[in-house]
Amino acid sequence: MTRTVYLNGEYLPENEAKVSIFDRGFLMADGVYEVTSVLGGKLIDFDGHAVRLNRSLDELDMNNPISKEDLLEVHRELVRENKIVDGMIYLQITRGAPDDRDFVFPDPETTPQTIVLFTQNKPGLANSPVAKVGIKVISIEDARWGRRDIKTVQLLYPSMGKMMAKKAGADDAWMVEDGFVTEGTSNNAYIVKGNKIITRALSNDILHGITRAAVLRFAKEAQMEVEERNFTIEEAMQADEAFITSASTFVMPVVEIDGAQLGDRTPGKVAPRLREIYLEESIKKAI
Repeated sequence: MTRTVYLNGEYLPENEAKVSIFDRGFLMADGVYEVTSVLGGKLIDFDGHAVRLNRSLDELDMNNPISKEDLLEVHRELVRENKIVDGMIYLQITRGAPDDRDFVFPDPETTPQTIVLFTQNKPGLANSPVAKVGIKVISIEDARWGRRDIKTVQLLYPSMGKMMAKKAGADDAWMVEDGFVTEGTSNNAYIVKGNKIITRALSNDILHGITRAAVLRFAKEAQMEVEERNFTIEEAMQADEAFITSASTFVMPVVEIDGAQLGDRTPGKVAPRLREIYLEESIKKAI
């Protein structure tokens, strides 16, 4: 079935949606994005994604061409049009398409921004069988630019990292800078030691994950101890558990790091419990 997508104020069949070759998202990666999960036909953490979208745009000195209320309606209309029960909605906003390629930003008064949204149908998204067995990760150098806190469309190196993991027979890669883990290619990274959840503190070095924020809040409410600090791959290998969080994987156990198994190479107690809590609470608050 052909999807209905949203492009610059119009709902169109996906094969009719066109973007200029001069769009700065295409030429300069001059754009930001968000991905919101849909469970049971409702949006998960929409408010958090909307707030982070505004932050990313502000950091790039870019306007937001759509109000939060209108953006919510677009999300809901795409869910309806495409009959999405479980899945994701991808949103991208770029600085637009000036008349020609130029490093200098175009005048926002004469160059309208480009806004695109489309859905991805993922039946059973919350019931992934992978969550029951966990994933394997490898470590790679973090070779990205310094502003990882801005959710830009500059995703080439994370994509390369995914491919490095695939070639190594793993599922994902944890990136390392100055000896410490920053994050996964598309997720935040955690270890568990003695029932203490350890994850890198927020800074320009990592994405300020919306799922991260919710999971840590739920963990504290469940009387779990959380410590936000740097950790090494070597420390991770000695951890009792490890896991990742993202909008599409929620809470996903990690059972192997660079070939070293954690425990008996099965998910421990903390990550599965956090996944259960996150899904239960997020579905309650879905809109």
